[in-house]
Amino acid sequence: MPIFAIILLFFSASMHAMWNFLLKSSEEKYIAMGWQVILSGLFSTVLIFFTGLPPSSMWFFAVLSMILEAIYFILLCIAYSDHDFSLVYPIARGAAPALLVLWSAIFLREQLTVGGYIGLAFITGGMIVIGATTLLHSNGEKPHLRGILTALSVALIISIYTFIDGTAVKNGPALPYGLSMFVMVPFVTTPYLTHRYGWSSFARVWEKNYKYLLVGGVLGLVAYMLALFAYTFAPLSYSGAIREVSAVIGAFLGWRFLKEEMGGVRVAGSAIVFAGVMVIAIFG
Repeated sequence: MPIFAIILLFFSASMHAMWNFLLKSSEEKYIAMGWQVILSGLFSTVLIFFTGLPPSSMWFFAVLSMILEAIYFILLCIAYSDHDFSLVYPIARGAAPALLVLWSAIFLREQLTVGGYIGLAFITGGMIVIGATTLLHSNGEKPHLRGILTALSVALIISIYTFIDGTAVKNGPALPYGLSMFVMVPFVTTPYLTHRYGWSSFARVWEKNYKYLLVGGVLGLVAYMLALFAYTFAPLSYSGAIREVSAVIGAFLGWRFLKEEMGGVRVAGSAIVFAGVMVIAIFG
């Protein structure tokens, strides 16, 4: 695994975690997410005038990825309003890299080393351990089937759109491809949110949080563009897994600044994830 790709993915994960940290400060997270998508799309519209559009061979990938990311966004909105899903969402983040390994092996013929598989197992296992802390604090409440199915659906969507984006940028320029995708996503997500919650909710959230929202729009865009650049020259199986370090960074930020609990189990899970990254860096 190229060290430069790991550096890019760590920066990407850090920015993604910071965006989620800002998101936690909003009372209406789904509306704040909608604003982040809109602002990232507006910034991308400006930038694409300088980069130009991607070649026609990439448009199919961009449109398909846009549809999947919009579905992912809507699933997250459902998740934020479903308490049961909060019990299993971190586990979904751990399942996504495992599915991505499968798609990469079948369709890209990626051949991983033994050390690479061990590192991926560490990362996936560490994510599951981190997710288990939520289960431990659920007072014995069992997650409902709906929450589990939603989590697995999120994992599936993440793995597929990551595979599509990785395939696209290995065969064309990453910057115009990523920007074009960000331009398109708000055209699907915004009508859904305004129909469900109304423009008044958007106005209220903007008035209270516009500074955070602007920063979040930049962070979300830059974070994913860094990941796309890493996908161009690094194995997709490893890259998708290393991006999940964002959940570890997010847990630390929540513990440090929001006084969220970060007990021994979550610390152990974080250590396992970082051990997996190191194994990939050395032996992958």
